[in-house]
Amino acid sequence: MIDLRSDTVTKPNEEMKQAMFSAELGDDVFEEDPTVVELENRLANMFGMDAGLFCPSGTMTNQIALNIHLDPGDEVICSRESHIYNYEGGGIAKNSGASVRLIEGETGLITSQDVANNINPDDVHYPISKLVALENTCNRGGGICYSMGEMKSIAEVCMKNNLPLHLDGARIFNAIVKNNENPLEYGEVFNSISICLSKGLGAPLGSVLIGDQQFIKKSRRVRKVFGGGMRQVGVVAAAGNYALENNIERLKNDHLHAKMIAQALRKCSWINSILPVETNIVVGYLNEDRDNNEFVELLAKKNIKIIPFGKGRIRMVTHLEINKQTAEKVVEELNF
Repeated sequence: MIDLRSDTVTKPNEEMKQAMFSAELGDDVFEEDPTVVELENRLANMFGMDAGLFCPSGTMTNQIALNIHLDPGDEVICSRESHIYNYEGGGIAKNSGASVRLIEGETGLITSQDVANNINPDDVHYPISKLVALENTCNRGGGICYSMGEMKSIAEVCMKNNLPLHLDGARIFNAIVKNNENPLEYGEVFNSISICLSKGLGAPLGSVLIGDQQFIKKSRRVRKVFGGGMRQVGVVAAAGNYALENNIERLKNDHLHAKMIAQALRKCSWINSILPVETNIVVGYLNEDRDNNEFVELLAKKNIKIIPFGKGRIRMVTHLEINKQTAEKVVEELNF
């Protein structure tokens, strides 16, 4: 089977497994796992932040950040398409007791003007606007990226209004590679960043939350409350270190393969349109007389796994287990 359901389906290669097997270990709750410390410091330094915190998932790193930035009854400004709103189990309400100001738009990108227009006045009738959260790349927007200029513009609005700015960087390295960016610029823009290692980078699990020293100290406490305290977890942090050393530049291949598949999907008789493809995600809209579940089943019979992505939509995601030959096979099977 060719699995295009997500870039989370990848398995560690032999070199990554060996790095995991040989990792130096300690108790991470006591902050004594050297491999975890190496990973946290590596990412903090890469993005120009003070410190990092290793967690099992991007949902946990996002939810920890939201919990620190928000008090119950506060409001976070984000896109209606954002992961923190759609795919984290209502965690904003459950974990932080906070409200959400949703900005409409199919791509998941928001602008500095959107932010300025959605900050609540100082009025007892409204929740207090307390945080702005972005996602880069935008999953539901088909992997589209923010420009650094727009992120800096949003940061300026946040600074003027005393609002912290958080980034869900689930696929941040896809954006960095696509736009040829310097990660240090992100550290200048955001107060906190969640960086996922289990998507395009191919680690089996793990995300790192980065920020200043005080923020990460608070984050460590919240991680414990959320049940995220771990012990000899360097065995998986080693996979993250391997991924950062070996799997960033190769993301260009995933982007190329996604464009190959997108070109074929545009010609497929079942497809009405697709979202612009910038990185490794292809989102297609089916013709009104076609059902997305039927499309998924049809490709399954051709040994290709994809997922429905909301009414009338399907998603395909390329990753390190999709090579040129595999992508060409998908292109061939989409000729109907």
